[in-house]
Amino acid sequence: MKRISLIGPTDKNFFKAAKNQWDSIAKPLGSLGLLEESICKIAAVQKTTDVDISRRTVVVMCADNGVVAEGVTQIGSYVTKLSSEAIACGRSNIDLLAETFDAKVLAVDIGINGEIDCPALLDRKIAHGTANIAKGAAMTLNEAERAVSVGMDIVKELRTGGTKIIVTGEMGIGNTTTAAAISAVLLDLPAEAVTGRGAGLSDEGLARKTAAVKQAIEINAPDIGDPVGMLAKIGGFDIAGMAGVFLGGAVYGIPVVIDGIISAAAANIACLIEPLCREYMLAGHISGEPAGKALLDKIGLCAPINAGLRLGEGTGGIMLLPLLDGALAVYRNSHRFEETGIERYVEL
Repeated sequence: MKRISLIGPTDKNFFKAAKNQWDSIAKPLGSLGLLEESICKIAAVQKTTDVDISRRTVVVMCADNGVVAEGVTQIGSYVTKLSSEAIACGRSNIDLLAETFDAKVLAVDIGINGEIDCPALLDRKIAHGTANIAKGAAMTLNEAERAVSVGMDIVKELRTGGTKIIVTGEMGIGNTTTAAAISAVLLDLPAEAVTGRGAGLSDEGLARKTAAVKQAIEINAPDIGDPVGMLAKIGGFDIAGMAGVFLGGAVYGIPVVIDGIISAAAANIACLIEPLCREYMLAGHISGEPAGKALLDKIGLCAPINAGLRLGEGTGGIMLLPLLDGALAVYRNSHRFEETGIERYVEL
C-alpha cells in the first residue's frame, strides 16, 4: 500500500500536444468527441503523442461473496467456480471478445470458494470467499489491504510484460449486491435507488437483495472517509482487487478501463484512496444497473458506450478498444489541413 504515495498527475503537456494533433486533422474540431479526449488522456499517461495500445490485457478478478446466502441471486455460488474456470481456460464470453479485439485475458483467483485445476488461472487467493455482509464484515482489514495489493502487483507484472492498456473485469456470483451496498454509501442514496436485478431477479428476489443491502449498511456502518475499511466491511475480494488495479495503473503508468457497475464501484474506491488515479482511468460504458451512470459522474468520467450492457467479465469495457483503434487510425493517418488546402477550423 505504500506505493500509493508514488502516484502523481499525468503529464498535461502531452494531453495538449495530442489535442493539437487532433486539431490539425482536416475535420471539425472535437468531432470524434469522447474518443479524442480518451486518446489525449492516454497520451498524458504514456507521456508521448505516439499513443500505443497495441498490447492489451483484460484482468478478470474472480471471487465468491457470502451474501449469496441471503437469496440475492438467481443462481448459486457454484457458478463462480464454473465461470471462472471457463474464463481462465479460454471458453467464456470475454475470451471470444478478446480474441476478436486482439487482447489477452488474465483470470485471477482472488477469492473463489474452491480450487480450479487450470494452469492459466493466476492463484492470488486471499480466502475462500467473503463472509456474509448482511451479518457482519466481509473480510478483515488486513485481507482488504492484501487484495488491493494483489491488484497493484498484477499491474506491475503486466507492465514488465509490455501491456499498454488494461481492461478490468470480474466474475463473482453476488457481486452486484456488494457493489450496490458500496454505491449506496458512495452516492448517499437509499438501497432501493441503487439495487438492480443483477443477472435476473424476480420482484421477490429484488426485495431480498435490497433488504440485504440495507442490513449490510446498518450492521457494518461503513465510513466513506475510510475506503479500505469500507471494502473490508461491505466489499468483495474482486472489488478490492480491481481497486488495486486502478491504483496500480496510476503507480505504474498504464491506462485502465472501467467496465460495469462493479468495476465502477472499485474505481470510486480507488479515487477515495488517491484522487489522482482518476487521471489514469477511462470509462468504457454505462452499466445497465441503476447506479451505473451516477458512479461515473461521481468521479467525473463519461463513457462513450451507452448500450445497456450488463454481462460482466470485462465484456463492456473491452468494447472500448475497437473504438479507440478506430480513433487512433484517424489520429495517426488522416490528412491534415496544411496538406489539403482546406481552411482550418477555429474554436468559437
